[in-house]
Amino acid sequence: MATRIREKTEKRKQNKDQRPFAKANYIRMSPSKVRIVLDTIRGKDVAVATAILENSPHAAAEVCSKLLKSAIANAENNKSINRADLFVAECYVSPGPTLKRILIRARGRADRMLKRSSHITIILDQKA
Repeated sequence: MATRIREKTEKRKQNKDQRPFAKANYIRMSPSKVRIVLDTIRGKDVAVATAILENSPHAAAEVCSKLLKSAIANAENNKSINRADLFVAECYVSPGPTLKRILIRARGRADRMLKRSSHITIILDQKA
């Protein structure tokens, strides 16, 4: 039993994605708003993506810019990859936990207010 578990962990390590990435969890922003920003940088060169994010008017651009810089630093320091060779291979957002709050309305009623959060992932890769 134990040898089978060890074999499985070895196989999992070999199949693990080796590309540099960065993750930001529990960001208090709606995934739909973050997705708009991520769609603009997907597939772009790192320098171009950084310029797009720094000049974007969206609130999510600031968080994504910080995350992209973190992914670049991970690539340079952990994988020894040159910054000029990098591009944004994948970037996606997943919904995080939703805070449910009450919005008081007229005539004793109450509406539900959903404060959404996001988990953002940016994966970089080298140009071929």
